[in-house]
Amino acid sequence: MLQDALDSFSDILSPPFRGVMAKSLALTIAVLVIGGYGLDRLALSFVHTPEGWISTTVSVLVGLGLVFGLVLLAAPTTSLVAGFYLDEIAGIVEREVDPSGPPGRPAPVIESAMFALRFAALSLLVTLAALVLLFVPGLGLVAWLGANAYLLGREYFELAAMRFRPAAEARAMRQHFAMPVYLAGLFIAGFVAIPILNLFTPLFATALMARLHKRLAKGT
Repeated sequence: MLQDALDSFSDILSPPFRGVMAKSLALTIAVLVIGGYGLDRLALSFVHTPEGWISTTVSVLVGLGLVFGLVLLAAPTTSLVAGFYLDEIAGIVEREVDPSGPPGRPAPVIESAMFALRFAALSLLVTLAALVLLFVPGLGLVAWLGANAYLLGREYFELAAMRFRPAAEARAMRQHFAMPVYLAGLFIAGFVAIPILNLFTPLFATALMARLHKRLAKGT
């Protein structure tokens, strides 16, 4: 499992992944910039203050609020954008670990869009949960890691499995191998906990679960 995680982390910087990473980050930055500009215009349209220090203070507060909001939305936006490239990432890893094996089946366009939205919603939920649990002494971090290991492990493993089997069978396989999937999910949860690095979570998690699925499938 540790070797799978190390290999998946190395994949992020490999030439085949760089193209996906560049497209994903470029679109993410574009979405955040456009969204931030739109929110800034919208916020200022509702704020009417006389010229002077009050106006300046309000503008600064609005700006800080937008920066915080964009930081908060960076990971979900990355997940949304990268969700459209997850099949491409999984295909690269599958060819790397099992070049003679059958290729996976890419999800249809509508299904890919639904996956992207689901991953973005899950990423936002994870981000909000992290903020809440920061204020829970003692068990906050442990609970956050445990919950995210389950949620992220489940989603990414089923995505990898459904490239080779129906959704119901992928779910059954995930349940059968609940412990290995959960342990792999812990690596993903730890990855998410690291600022900046968490922007690459979809790439790392997809590569890790594609490897895990291939390894478990060979043992079934």
